[in-house]
Amino acid sequence: MRFLLYNIRYGTGHGRGYHLPLPFTGFFKKTGNMLEQIGSFIRSVDPDIIGLVEVDSGSYRSHKTCQVAALARTLNHYHVVETKYGAQSVANRVPVLKQQGNGVLSRDPIISHRFHYFAEGVKRLVIEVELAQVVIFIVHLSLAFKHRQQQLEHLHRIVSASEKPVIVAGDFNTFGGNREIQLFLAATNLQNANLANLPTYPSHAPKKNLDFIFHSPELIVSDFSIPRIQLSDHSPLLCDFTLQGETNLKA
Repeated sequence: MRFLLYNIRYGTGHGRGYHLPLPFTGFFKKTGNMLEQIGSFIRSVDPDIIGLVEVDSGSYRSHKTCQVAALARTLNHYHVVETKYGAQSVANRVPVLKQQGNGVLSRDPIISHRFHYFAEGVKRLVIEVELAQVVIFIVHLSLAFKHRQQQLEHLHRIVSASEKPVIVAGDFNTFGGNREIQLFLAATNLQNANLANLPTYPSHAPKKNLDFIFHSPELIVSDFSIPRIQLSDHSPLLCDFTLQGETNLKA
């Protein structure tokens, strides 16, 4: 099973032009053909499951197209997408912001899905997707250290309820380093697929490790890489898994 995690920055691109004529101006620009480039990259690595962070579900920026649904059609995948702010959040009622979310795509059918919400922070969504042999959790944690720690505690409770092997992945915003997630890993007994602690951010000159793929011990990592592609400010993470005792794990 090949799993891809990618924070695509809403398809707004990366590079010097993103900050012209003013810093972060690119956040408000239309995405152009960036989604096509992201789709071409995804097809080139041929993942079975894709976790996407920072997707646009239909604002003017993406020409009112849900990026996850568009990619799912191109890849012939099943998909789930949701806004990353809770229903009561002010952000969920603001144009553009209310179309910002996360998503999951799967080559094989999705058995079920649930949306959980943290009690703290602005970004609160946890996507849970059940597949035949694994459960996938996709997150985008808070920029505030205190809120991240509270969210990790809540995430531990959510993940621990799964009866199947799990993959927990996303942008954890661990600006304080990997020590921020050590207690979470110890409590959940999950393992970090990125054993070499390769940095993922910024994509043009990676220095920080903000994006992670965690997995149950029953899932054995046969290959892990961080493709050096600069379609976003984050680098993608690519991981091949096999289920313990099996030679080929289907999604």
